[in-house]
Amino acid sequence: MKLVIDHLTRYGYDEEVKFSTQYLRLTPHSSGRQKITSWTLSLPEGSAVTTTDAWGNVLHVLTLDNPHKEITIRASGIVDLAEEEDDTPDAPELLSPLVFLRSTPLTRADGQIREFAERHYRHDEAEASLNDLMADLRLRMPYSPGATQVHDSAADAFARAKGVCQDHTHVFLACCRALEIPARYVSGYVYSDNAQHVAMHAWAEVWLNGRWKSFDITNNTRNLNQHLKLATGLDYLDACPVRGTRLGGGGEIMLTNAEVREMSQKAQQQ
Repeated sequence: MKLVIDHLTRYGYDEEVKFSTQYLRLTPHSSGRQKITSWTLSLPEGSAVTTTDAWGNVLHVLTLDNPHKEITIRASGIVDLAEEEDDTPDAPELLSPLVFLRSTPLTRADGQIREFAERHYRHDEAEASLNDLMADLRLRMPYSPGATQVHDSAADAFARAKGVCQDHTHVFLACCRALEIPARYVSGYVYSDNAQHVAMHAWAEVWLNGRWKSFDITNNTRNLNQHLKLATGLDYLDACPVRGTRLGGGGEIMLTNAEVREMSQKAQQQ
């Protein structure tokens, strides 16, 4: 499947911002599952540095040291997704999977999450039991936009029994780490022929049998042949596509729109 991605993010401020820094994880890697045919990151004039963060993600650090009242960032490209997961190994990992046993304030398991995880887990059937845990978690936490805030923890969302993909992933990570299974947060895009479907997405990867295995809790699926991975980390804060700080500006309005569409056969032949 060949996908076309267009992701626009725009910040508007009530007053002039004196200085701002944006941390952008908006550039995907090619891997056995996805091949980046082309990719462009359009940024406002400023000082942008490209590097690799601690998790191996492509990181652009955009510094704007002139007064400004808006910031516009656009990521766009074309990506080939494999119909089935390729067994070809990806680039060597920078870190041991054991790093992803560490909890964060957003993924710390409380007593309720620990009990939920232990009730489902079977050591002799690790992968199958995590499939069951994922399915039950999705039933227990219906997808509910607006029910949680970006700073809400896994424990908060689990107690509320509702949330979005970020919350589903945080709770699943908390369960895995409570069971001493390495697991990491993934940010990216997902294609759907449903126009109402949100293109920005989050899911989990779990270290099982010597490799990373994907779990999309929100869609209760292990079949990720419509998912484009952007970044990974311990939680949302490590992998979110856009995150920044600023001096001044007063009130802020952020508008973001991500479109993922399948390229037509005619366009591919041109």
